[in-house]
Amino acid sequence: MRPDGAPRVPPGPSRWSTLSLLSRMARDRLEVMTWASARYGDAVRLRLGPKTLNFFNNPEHAKYVLADNAGNYLKGIGLVHARRALGDGLLTSEGELWKTQRKTIQPTFQPRRISKQAGTIAEEAAAMVDRLRARADSGPVDVRHEMTELTLGILGRTLLDADLTEFQSIGESFEHVQDQAIFEMMSLSTVPHWIPLPGQLRFRRAQRDLQHVVDTLVADKAPVSAERDDVVSRLIEATKSESDPQVRRTRIRDEMNTLLLAGHETTASTLSWTFYLLDKHPEVAERVHAEAVEVLGDRLPTHDDLKKLSYTTMVVQEVMRLYSPVWIIPRIAREADTIGGFHVKAGADVLICPYTLHRHPDYWDHPTKFDPERFLPENVAGRPRYAYIPFGAGPRFCIGNTLGTMEAIFVIALIARELRLSLDPDHKVVGEPMLTLRISGELPMHITKRD
Repeated sequence: MRPDGAPRVPPGPSRWSTLSLLSRMARDRLEVMTWASARYGDAVRLRLGPKTLNFFNNPEHAKYVLADNAGNYLKGIGLVHARRALGDGLLTSEGELWKTQRKTIQPTFQPRRISKQAGTIAEEAAAMVDRLRARADSGPVDVRHEMTELTLGILGRTLLDADLTEFQSIGESFEHVQDQAIFEMMSLSTVPHWIPLPGQLRFRRAQRDLQHVVDTLVADKAPVSAERDDVVSRLIEATKSESDPQVRRTRIRDEMNTLLLAGHETTASTLSWTFYLLDKHPEVAERVHAEAVEVLGDRLPTHDDLKKLSYTTMVVQEVMRLYSPVWIIPRIAREADTIGGFHVKAGADVLICPYTLHRHPDYWDHPTKFDPERFLPENVAGRPRYAYIPFGAGPRFCIGNTLGTMEAIFVIALIARELRLSLDPDHKVVGEPMLTLRISGELPMHITKRD
């Protein structure tokens, strides 16, 4: 409380700056969050017309909102808008529905089952290396596209027991879904859905396409065999008691859309950022290459190699520090609360931003520098646990963290062992903070073979 008895509220720009702030956020949301934390500190109030965002940027704040008092915080801005496309899947659902969904999906991500997928991941990664090698010295390759195709293929084989290569439109459909979700967020949902704007029309086509993909996958699994433990089969089994076929179809669609998006784009983004950063830091790329040669020789990696690929693991951790796929974690307070000594009203929007938290100068030396060795055990030991949250935290910690990390380590090691990827010198890389933090547009890189 302030001396006058009024609740203490975070500092921030005045309400009169709403239009300029909205304009800046539309152009560069990362820049606004970085500016706000540098200008106002670890707690900031961003007033955008009728909406006020409470931005907290301290490990203790993150711990409190995401773990200690997680029950008071629902999914917030951005994810609320994504619900229109993703429905009530694991990413956006709440309460008992979320618990039921988590219980249904969780066994598919158990470490023992994931460890058995190592061979499949290695095979898919090796096939991609072959494709890239065939294109060496023949002009730039869009590495972002290649990583998206790769992670979709791995997702299909490891979690769905399905071949997703026949669905060439999945990536594009999710592009349109995210575009519309961000548009609605930035416009504060003031534009009616019935207005036939181009983005709205693309979004509706994307919805129809994703429904077709899900319906096809479900049809291919019916009837469900007792031996199957893939996600689609589990969802079919979990919803079989639902008497309304349309409700059953909607529940499966919502969960599958969430899995298809989160299951491929986060890892594809991490891999894309990795090869961009390795090109900018050739000394790191050479150490990754040397480790891959020493640990793997000329064979494919196995699950037992993960601990041995320790430097590559640190590279992945550092990439996710600088460019965490989950760049913002939005919440809405159920009831009034106090975070770090600041009052938060019931129904208020609360933001935790891994992008800025991972660059907080109080917890990271030279925070914008790419330095994998900051994840050496002795350097991690004194750092607050919640200063680094690339997979979120608390009960809604990302269910796919183990699979995604193994996938990234294997792909990086196999590519670095045999190839060099160099960014086209005429191309500028820009981050695009959508539902995940991805590279905007293409990532054109030249492929050369190592001697």
